[in-house]
Amino acid sequence: MIDRLEKMLASGQDSAMLRFTLGGAYLKEGRAGEAAGHLREAVHQQPDYSAAWKLLGKALAEAGEREQALDAYEQGIAIARDKGDLQAAKEMEVFRRRLQKQG
Repeated sequence: MIDRLEKMLASGQDSAMLRFTLGGAYLKEGRAGEAAGHLREAVHQQPDYSAAWKLLGKALAEAGEREQALDAYEQGIAIARDKGDLQAAKEMEVFRRRLQKQG
């Protein structure tokens, strides 16, 4: 799946959705650093993409980038609230609290 998605990206079909999908695929493979790169690009392309912020926080946390993960969750929570995506905001709040407790 990753190969197919990477080929799409290489052919110029770049989009926030493609980056989100690639990030999720890399994360499932245990490649959190690569996932984070694609997810950062997803939120750069579409800053109000709540699901991408949530997955970015997870990827950064798994990559050992605790402070960056907390920042991603903070930004994601604010964006989700602004657009009325309360479920995503609540989920990110839970993930943020768990990460803070680990610190």
